[in-house]
Amino acid sequence: MSPAAGEALGSNLAAAAATAAGVLLLAFAVGTARRLHRTVDIAWGLAFAAVATVSYALSSGYGDGDRRLLVAAATVVWGVRLATHIAWRGRGHGEDPRYTKLLARGRGNPHLRALLKVYVLQAGLVWLVSLPVQSASYAGSPIGALAVLGGVLWAVGLVFEAVGDFQLARFKADPAHRGTVMDRGLWAWTRHPNYFGDFLVWWGLYLMACGTWQAALLCLVSPVVMTLLLVKGSGKRLLEAHMADRPGYAGYIARTSGFLPLPPRRGHA
Repeated sequence: MSPAAGEALGSNLAAAAATAAGVLLLAFAVGTARRLHRTVDIAWGLAFAAVATVSYALSSGYGDGDRRLLVAAATVVWGVRLATHIAWRGRGHGEDPRYTKLLARGRGNPHLRALLKVYVLQAGLVWLVSLPVQSASYAGSPIGALAVLGGVLWAVGLVFEAVGDFQLARFKADPAHRGTVMDRGLWAWTRHPNYFGDFLVWWGLYLMACGTWQAALLCLVSPVVMTLLLVKGSGKRLLEAHMADRPGYAGYIARTSGFLPLPPRRGHA
């Protein structure tokens, strides 16, 4: 990366932070007006798409054009698909139980607590996790084998989470399945095909961004943080705690891999 590109990347980091904050603050305004803070989950994917778009626009004339376009387009497609799916899934529903509990705890204005503990936190995470997207826009090296491998991982991850979401939506749409556990299709191989798909997507984007070893070191924090969020943070851990008392879920856990897709274990009801 040339000194000029490095200086431009520094400015991009600030612009990306402002972009992520702007999207999440807008989501906060909408959520407060509607008294429905679950809309922040829609803003999550849109914030990544916005950061990718801004980074692509600001990096014109600096990075390799093919890499810039590849990473920006991949991020936008992932972010918009995720936001669209969450918006469709949540139509007609009330507040997410996670946010209900958050607003009920503590003293002071509950919406201010939501702003600080949800929206501001997510804006910071968007900026941090999107470091590969920002860095790739200024990488001067052409696309190589590592970026191609990243593209394959991204595509597999996107298909995996999209198919998992579709299968779960069809399952829930059948009234006969109310109160039962989805254990078919991809959900028979992993309890969280959507989270595993996100995992592949962000490791793929990381590999796409690795034009230099410096970029690889700088951006490694992104897929690591995303992986921790999916496995230990607000993803898998919270969802399984919410599902723990559902009939049949203990058996589902016993026979189904917790994250990585594996053949179902036999001999468990």
